[in-house]
Amino acid sequence: MGNFRLHAHRLFDGQAIKEHQVLTIADNKIIAIDSDISRVDCEAKGLVAPGYIDLQVNGGGGVLFNDSPSLDTLKTIITAHAQFGTTGMLPTLITDKIEIMVQAADAMSAAIAENVPGILGIHFEGPHLSIAKKGTHAQEYIRPISEQEWQILSRKDIGQIIVTLAPETVSAEEVKRMVSLGVKVCLGHSNADFHTAQAAIDAGADGFTHLFNAMSPLQGRSPGMTGCALLNDQTYCGIIIDGHHVDYHSAKLALKTKPKGKVFLVTDAMSTIGTGQTEFSFFDRTVYLKDGRLTSTTGELAGAALDMATAVKNSAQGLDVGLEEAIRMASLYPADYLGQSKYRGVIKAGCYADFILLNDELKVESTWISGKKVY
Repeated sequence: MGNFRLHAHRLFDGQAIKEHQVLTIADNKIIAIDSDISRVDCEAKGLVAPGYIDLQVNGGGGVLFNDSPSLDTLKTIITAHAQFGTTGMLPTLITDKIEIMVQAADAMSAAIAENVPGILGIHFEGPHLSIAKKGTHAQEYIRPISEQEWQILSRKDIGQIIVTLAPETVSAEEVKRMVSLGVKVCLGHSNADFHTAQAAIDAGADGFTHLFNAMSPLQGRSPGMTGCALLNDQTYCGIIIDGHHVDYHSAKLALKTKPKGKVFLVTDAMSTIGTGQTEFSFFDRTVYLKDGRLTSTTGELAGAALDMATAVKNSAQGLDVGLEEAIRMASLYPADYLGQSKYRGVIKAGCYADFILLNDELKVESTWISGKKVY
């Protein structure tokens, strides 16, 4: 395949917005950026920006990863989210039977082997969680870690692994072992006190899952996991900006407290994304979509009906961070958490050609993954 030149009338490269830039794409990467618009193959009239990277996505396109942990499901999910600017994701398996975890790992292995565009690895949210902070997770599958889980976490054929765990259920030594395997350990769904959470951070955990949600809160005499997340400058926090999971003022407090670049957007999206679906079965319950909220018949929020394009727009407007920083929260910062910001989350020579075209309303007009237009 020869070189392909795309004229971006406006380009946000991850640092600044520039006018009339031409991306030269070869195979799956950007090999050069210049301003010679005399010879181009394609015009992009809008804002070209880095593609979004979603590290917590449970489903989309009418399917949930838990319900059908297969290669086809992964393709359906990434296709659904690509409409909303996602060019990289960690499909997320929430607490389930070990057999489902194995199937999910096998599906991920097949996707990695096949180079399915946008699939970067897998996020196991559970099953080693706190029952007190389980949220919508099925209590009957919450359990201590066993040799079967270690076998999955030791695999090298399933891309980057993130594990969300409650540190009161997993020892610091076990956290160290996960980190030694290359697993990224996030703390969440936990009622741990500050010191227990801090011990896990000291052991190598470096992230927090959906900040403020399903974790012990910050109080004056009990800083809890939330206080630990805000106090440790080196740690990263995913956050759901849908107007339902976190009050905008609390999110602003987190951004004011954490160093720049340590809070990134996640969707925690369920199967509704890219569909007209208004209800779906979830374990032994039903989840209903109403007024932008997904609520289980057992009363709690059950994931989110959120896509990355909406999360970015909500952040730019509701968090007063501006467009450029909102885009970074969805692209550069999650890439940085994965240790991949040298070649993802920005637009520069040597990076994967993962980018999107936005209109003035921040709606995604087209999405490119690895140099191919997928939406």
